[in-house]
Amino acid sequence: MADIMSILSTAYKSNVLSSTSGSSKYVAVDSSLYQGSWTGKYPDGKTFSLNVSQINGFRAQIHYQSEGTSQYQQVLIKDGSFRFGNTKFTLTDTGKAQIKNVVTDPATGSTYLDTAQATLDT
Repeated sequence: MADIMSILSTAYKSNVLSSTSGSSKYVAVDSSLYQGSWTGKYPDGKTFSLNVSQINGFRAQIHYQSEGTSQYQQVLIKDGSFRFGNTKFTLTDTGKAQIKNVVTDPATGSTYLDTAQATLDT
């Protein structure tokens, strides 16, 4: 049993920890690039909104809504992107972003990646 735990621990440290540490550091971001209400539509027609607020350095508060889902979370912005839940927000240009959301089909249990473009409402 100890060998299994050792193997699992080693695999976790080499895969998970190395992928989350990254080579760049967290640095303060320009809040005007992120702050505000973002909206978009997934390929299946579902709409979403993402409100980014209270940006302080590289930290921000977000509120994500999409047909039946409402999520509040504090996020860390790094390399032009941040993650919340099963979703990743990546800034692509001023006022434009890409949203990638991992969705689990409740009927089959399979997962797929939903990708959409978001625009910052002015």
